[in-house]
Order: sequence, then structure tokens, then C-alpha cells
Amino acid sequence: MLIAFNKPYGVLCQFTDSHEPPRPTLADFGLPPAVYAAGRLDADSEGLLLLSDDGARIAQVSSPKFKWPKTYLVQVEGIATDEQMKALRQGVSLNDGPSEPAKVARLDREPDWLWPRDPPVRFRKTVPDGFLELTIREGRNRQVRRMTAAVGLPTLRLVRISVGPHRLDGLAPGRWRTEPV
Repeated sequence: MLIAFNKPYGVLCQFTDSHEPPRPTLADFGLPPAVYAAGRLDADSEGLLLLSDDGARIAQVSSPKFKWPKTYLVQVEGIATDEQMKALRQGVSLNDGPSEPAKVARLDREPDWLWPRDPPVRFRKTVPDGFLELTIREGRNRQVRRMTAAVGLPTLRLVRISVGPHRLDGLAPGRWRTEPV
């Protein structure tokens, strides 16, 4: 079984939490029993999370050796220049080594399908924000946030929209569906 879940902002990618008070987890969304996350999304990231009851499938999706592409909608502080886009496309230097090149496109505006975030992203009158669609094949810890920061575009909001052939495609936050395997 393979499940596509639209993980809301603030939800942990695990089923339990020993923190007091407990934070929202995957257990709060009525997912089928015995499924586990194939990869992770930080609590402050949103979007597509794949889950499965098949250990081999989980390994295939989450292992860096298979290099499944992961595409993100990234709201950044500032408007990306051609130089910043070129740097992301070539790969940037991170504290744990250079990133592989990213596929990146500048978007003209916020996509119509994007839901409001709770809490809202901070707004600053004096600093514009922009949107990028960025695809990576690595998946290091907080990699997209670190890559955009390295080129001078701090990430304000991060929404994963696809993993390999699986897409978010209209799945509302907190909802899930089974996917073809």
C-alpha cells in the first residue's frame, strides 16, 4: 500500500510525540495502521508525504541512492535574480558539502491552488517575496532551506508538491489517498 498525505504545517512526521504538551503527529489523521513515512518533512514544511506498509518501497522512496526527484514550491524573501537562479542550477556550497544542481524556475505569482497557511507567513512591506519551483534529488536535512539561504533568498514557506511520479494534485491539507504502486 502506498499513501499520499498532504502534511499540514506544524505536524511531525511520526506517529508519537513524547514532548509535553504533545505536538500534532501523523496519528491525528486517521491513516491506516502499520504504515510508515517514506522520508521526512520538517514540522515547518508542508505538502506531499508518502507512507507505506512495504519496507522495500519505503527504502526506495527515501534512500539517497535511488535519487527520486522531489519538487517543492518555495516562497522566498526577495525576488530571485538570474545570478541566484544560476547558482541554484549549478549547485551551492553548504556546510556539509556542495549540493547537486537543482532544477529551478521562478514563478510570476503565488499559485492559485495554494491554501492559506496557519499561522500565516510573515509579511514585510519593504521586502517583496517571490515563489520558486525547485527540484532536488538528494534530500539532505533542511536542504532546500539551506540552498535558498546560501544564495540570499531565505525560505518563508516550503511545500513539497511531488516525489517521483507522485503529485499532491488537489489533495487538501490533512487529507490522504491511496496511490497506485
